[in-house]
This record gives sequence, C-alpha cells and structure tokens, in this order.
Amino acid sequence: MKKTPLFILLFLFSFQFVFAQKTPEEFLGYKVGTHFTRHHQIVDYFRHVAENSPMVKHETYGTTNEGRILSYAVISSEENLQNLEEIRQQHLQSTKGVSSEMPQKAIVWLSYNVHGNEASSSEAAMLTLYELISSKKDWLKDVVVIIDPALNPDGRDRYVNWYKQMKATPYNTSPIAIEHNETWPGGRPNHYLFDLNRDWAWATQVETRQRLEVYNKWLPHVHVDFHEQGIDEPYYFAPAAQPFHEIITPFQRDFQTQIGKNNARYFDEQGWLYFTKEFFDLLYPSYGDTYPTYMGAVGMTYEQAGHGRAGLGIQTGEGHVLTLVDRVAHHFTAGISTVEIAAQNVDRLNSEFQKFYRNNEKINYALSGGADKIEAVKDLLDRHEINYAMAQKGKVKGYNYGQKKNSELQVNENTLVVTTAQPKGKMVKVLFEPSTKLVDSLTYDITAWSLPYAYGLDAVATDRNIATVKAEKPIAVTNTADPAATGYLSDWNSMKDARFLAALLKAGIKVRFTETELETAGKKFMPGSLVITKSDNSTADFDQKVVNIANEFQQPLTAAKTGFSTRGPDFGSSQVKIINKPRIGVLRGEGTSSLNYGEIWYFFEQELNYPITSIGTDYFGARDLEKLDVLILPSGSYRDSLNLKSMDQLTAWVRNGGKVIAFGGAMDLFASKEGFDLEKNKAPKKDSLQQNNLIPYAQRERESIKDLITGSIVRTKVDKTHPMAFGYGDTYLSLKLSDDSYKYLDDGYNVAYLGEDPEFIAGFAGSDAKKKIKSSLVFGEEPMGAGSFVYFVDNPLFRAFWENGKLFFVNSIFFVNNDEYRMDLTSLPK
Repeated sequence: MKKTPLFILLFLFSFQFVFAQKTPEEFLGYKVGTHFTRHHQIVDYFRHVAENSPMVKHETYGTTNEGRILSYAVISSEENLQNLEEIRQQHLQSTKGVSSEMPQKAIVWLSYNVHGNEASSSEAAMLTLYELISSKKDWLKDVVVIIDPALNPDGRDRYVNWYKQMKATPYNTSPIAIEHNETWPGGRPNHYLFDLNRDWAWATQVETRQRLEVYNKWLPHVHVDFHEQGIDEPYYFAPAAQPFHEIITPFQRDFQTQIGKNNARYFDEQGWLYFTKEFFDLLYPSYGDTYPTYMGAVGMTYEQAGHGRAGLGIQTGEGHVLTLVDRVAHHFTAGISTVEIAAQNVDRLNSEFQKFYRNNEKINYALSGGADKIEAVKDLLDRHEINYAMAQKGKVKGYNYGQKKNSELQVNENTLVVTTAQPKGKMVKVLFEPSTKLVDSLTYDITAWSLPYAYGLDAVATDRNIATVKAEKPIAVTNTADPAATGYLSDWNSMKDARFLAALLKAGIKVRFTETELETAGKKFMPGSLVITKSDNSTADFDQKVVNIANEFQQPLTAAKTGFSTRGPDFGSSQVKIINKPRIGVLRGEGTSSLNYGEIWYFFEQELNYPITSIGTDYFGARDLEKLDVLILPSGSYRDSLNLKSMDQLTAWVRNGGKVIAFGGAMDLFASKEGFDLEKNKAPKKDSLQQNNLIPYAQRERESIKDLITGSIVRTKVDKTHPMAFGYGDTYLSLKLSDDSYKYLDDGYNVAYLGEDPEFIAGFAGSDAKKKIKSSLVFGEEPMGAGSFVYFVDNPLFRAFWENGKLFFVNSIFFVNNDEYRMDLTSLPK
C-alpha cells in the first residue's frame, strides 16, 4: 500500500480546516433574513467560526442584566492573530506619542444592534464575518476587524421573542398587522429601558461599562454603529450632518466623505437609494459615532430603513415591500465597503490617528466641592481611562463656571484637576468645556452636558499651570461604636449619604433628620443631616449595627453623648423628624414613558438600592393604594391608562397621608383640575408672521426651533429651607429638556423655580421657548390634607448622568411629608 505524500496530507488538512466553518445559512438552517435569529444563536455562530478558522478569535467581555453574553470577534490574517497583542500594543503606543515606528495595521470596529428592535444589523454581522474570512482575506493582511454582533442582547431578544409570538405565517406585510406594532416598552432599550446609544460617555449601564474596558484596549481607527430608522427612509451613511464639534479634525470629516462615496458606489450598482449629511450630527458625546470620534476614530452611524415596525416584510408608504433580506443586504454591503476603504488607507489612518493624540492646546479644569461628588467624577474618568490629579493649596485664576466670567478659585488637596494635555485631551475638552460651540442649532440631541454643572461642582478653566499632586485613594473611614452615646449624626450632601440612609432603613434602623441647623459634639450639622438615636432603636446591638453599616458605606459618624444640642433643636424636637420606611410604587406600562420609568427603576435598584413595587397601568386600581405610602408617576399620558374610577380616589388617598410624585407629562393629570393649585403657564403671543401662518414652507423647520429647548442648562432659584432642597444651596443648575412651564404654586411650596428672566448657562434654547418658561415652577410640593403631591417639571434622573439633581428626588421620597404614620384608609371611596 502506497503512502500519501506528506505535502498532500498537509494540503488536504489545511483545505479541510479552512472550509470547516459553515456559512450562516448552513449553521442556522435557514437563509439569513428569512427568520429573526435569537441572540444565543448568533453567539453560537461566532463561536463556531472562531473554533474552525485561524483568522477569527472570539471573546466574551461580560454579561447583561438578564444574563446574556456580551462578546466580540477579532478578525484578521492568521499571522496577525498570532501577533495580535503586539499589534494592539504598538497601536496604543501611537496614542502616547512614544511609538518608535508607525503602526502598519488599521483597526476597524463594527458595532451592531445597540437598539434591540433594530434587529437586521446582527443578522448582517454574521454574513460580514463569513465574507471577511472567505472572500476578503487579502484585506485582512493589513486590517484588524472587531465585530460586536449585539451591544444590546436583552433588547434584541425582547423584540425577537415578541415578533416570533406575534407574526402571521406567512408574514403579513400590512402596516396595521400586530407584528408591525410593538407593545410597551418595545425592544429598543436594554433591561432597565435605557437607550444604550446615549450612554457611551456617561457609562451608567452594565453593557456600556463592560464594553468600554475592551474598547479602550483597542481605540480603533474606524468605528461604525449600525442602526435602523423609519420604514420610508432608505439608507443613511456618512458624511454626517452639521453641527460637528470643533475638535473633529478635517481628516475625520474628509474620511467620512471617502467612506460615504465608497458605500455609494456599491449602492448605485445595486440601484439602492440612500441619503447623507442629514439628521445625524456629531455633537452630543454619548453616541456610538461621537464617542469614538472624540477618541480619535472616524466614527459613523449607518441607518437602514426598517426598525421594529418592519418585521420580516412590510408595505412601505412608497408602495413596495421592504423585507428583512433587503435590510440585511444593505447593512452587509455598507459594512464590507467600510472595511475595504480602511484597507486602502492604512498608512493615512495611522498617521492621522497619531496627529489626533498630539494635544497642543492645554486647558486645565479645576473642580472643587463635596468629596463624594469629586469621587463620583473620578469614577467616571477611570471608566474612560482619563488621567487626573489633585491640586496643591492656592488660588487659580481662569473662567469661573458659576460666575460666567474670569475670577479666582481657592483650591486645595481636595480639588480635582483634569487637563487636556494628555492622550485623551480632546475628550476632556468635550466633557468639561463650560459651553459647547454650536455652528447650527438644529441638533439631534441635548446641547449641554458639562460635567462640573452635571455634578454640582465649582470649577475654573484656565490655560495657566496648576500645581498638582498625584491623586490617592481616599483614606478609609473607620467608625467605632460608642455605647455611651445617645446617638450618631451624619451629614447630608450627596448620593453616598442617600445610600447610607436607604441601607439603615432596610436594616430596620429608625432614622431622623433635622429640619434646621443644629450643633452638637463640637460640629455643625446642616438641615437634612441624619440623627440616629438609641431611644428610637432599642435593640442590644444598635451601636455596632449602625457602625457596621456606616463603615460599609464609608460614612463618617459623629457620636453625640447627649440629645441636648449646643445650638439648634434637641433630638426630641419636632424639628428633628422621624423618617418612616416608605412603601413605594411606580407605575409602568402603556401611557408611561418607558425611558423615564426605566430611569426611576434603575435609580432605585442600582443607585439607591431601595425596594420599589412596579405596577402596571393596565391593572392598577384605587384599592392598590392601600399597600403604598408613595406613588411615583413617570412622565407620560395617563388619560386612557389609569384604572382609577375618579380622581377623587387618588386625592382621598393623598389626603389620608399618601404622597404622589409626578414627573413631566404626568403633571397634566392635575394641572388646572378642581381642587389643585397646579396650572400651566400660557404660551406668549407669537409674532404676526407666525400667528398668521405666513412662514414659507422651506423655512418651517428652522422656524420651529424657536419653540425648542434641546437640553439646555438653566439656573434656578431654590428655597433651601424646604426639606425637598436639603443638601442644596440657594440656586440649582437644572437640565431643561422642554419648554413645559407651570405657574408658581399659590398654596404650595415652590422649591425650585425660574424667575422673570431665566439665566441660561449653556446649550441652545429657542427665543419663544425662553419666553414661555419665564416665572415657571421647576420642582414643587402641593400639600393636600395629611399628604402631598410633589412635582418635577424637569427630570433630575435624566439618563442617570445628571448627578447633581438626584438628591432632590431622594428628599422628596424620605423627607417631604414622611414623618407621620399613615392614617386609616378604610374611608377611601369604593
């Protein structure tokens, strides 16, 4: 028997190895686009290819809130994968100005399905993976492609599972069919109903936080975020629309155009329609196109017609059927085209990337304020791997954020200093500059977000040097039990203090708060400070229990030997009120804003760590109120969704000691209703041209921005003596997202409000919108009987990033009208 020559065996082995991986259709058992693929099947396919191809490496980088895998694939030549860590390190060296030679590889990162019901992109990701290792291998000699097939697995599976349950067989293309009309909350958001495409910079969500750890290890040259849009919009790709942030380089803008032209070439060949330079600007820093751009990439959004309405196929307004097969083909083509143009421009991508990280402009930002808030900023900077230091004692002269002019700021070892003179200096400027320059006020999102304002800190921006020392970890707080103490006191300034209070209440410890300033044990305590007395807690292990919780939360305690205060109220005073542990309900479902409900849900579970009961609007009724002390109404429209027989049932519950907290649109339930003090401000008269509807058609969109407030920062006046405002000064910077305007409460408390001439600190606000919000309530309380209605015109929990507003919400839960036990509820109307 003759032996087969070794070289033939090696050839046959290599042939079998290269072609062992299956196509997506072979692996799934159906053509991509004829069914929606569940997330675990997509992960399984990526694993399969990685196990059978020397050109693919598959890695997991975390899990979602619902336990689904977050993963990515690295695709390149076999030689490159063998030297992958060397390639990565050499690339990162170019961001630090210490690279001895120019890197020779381009890094392209493709992100899919950040919005769960924009589901065609993950299907395209599988085809893109296979195409790269089968037909486009030559490109991979100089390119490393990273594919994250599903940034939002929880949202994707929520949509896919719903669609599979609802769809007809064969699928129905009529837009009125149930399969084209998702139920609340839809598949777009993640588990906590957050829009992950607006979380890149704020990094509040677990998916974002885990992704950034990987993203910062690579910092690609090109990043594409794949989306879907309305069914009658064909396809959108770069170049982006105005406004562009000023730090975006001419190269980044030019290369977007090059990529767009290459995409257009392939779309033209197929006769596919597309558009560019519209809608999707590059300003707000927390998108999947802007965040990478501010980190040096050519960041882009691609938008395919479809969204959650399209299903497997839908009749469009233009008279044709848009299928999932079509949508997948378009995303696949645009993705492959992008890799191609990167492969043709490796040297230029590397040289321009290095230039981006040479930050010649030096601006130092000095931030002073509460230690807890400083630590919160440091935590955010750590997530982005941005460097910082602490100031040495002295004065810094520069642009003062609070005063809006040049002046001095006293700094010390507790002052945080962040400079643009570091690799990620351009991102520092974007996040810290007091006001972003706008070349066009027609924007896709908010126009103000400066971190000193968002965290409630004093700040100065200067081009002068600031003497600094290395930032060290804060010294650990170690409280010790004092059995001789009458009780313990703790300050009230931050969310850290709020989490401490929540932990005490959950542990069954009774807590008081002081409504006025008091002094004891040689220290002053401002209104809102917590007073934990032995007389309220008669357990033998009281001291140790309180101390253990305080140490866990790193909360300094002051032991008081006596309840007799040196100044201010004694511990038994009516001004030192008990905090009853509230039973909190939050409405969710049809009629409520899923985003606002998600913000509230996330806040309680992940930030405050305090239990709530989520209640569906489809079954909520008056008798459910008996099981609650606080009812939170997220923004929304409740006319058709609340199952209350009459407003009398809700108001009777409040009169008997209940508390309603209403956000935004939910306030319309009470505005101008009999028995309520709440009333909307009337809109000012428009000019004659607007009033007579004589504005030309072509000018209508731009004229409409007069009525818009696109995420502007406005200074409000605060009644700091009201419990809702404890921990604040006499002003508060609110993030205003609309022109909603309400009259001052005549019989209630105007806790935060705008005067006759509101002071806008940053961001865009239209001229008519500015007039409309004059003399408007922002936060307020309307007492009713033994209870209260609490109003939030502005949303202090917006996207979980406006850190400085959160204590208003906590105060409204625990401090506002919460010191009496509930009255008998048997008198509620039947």
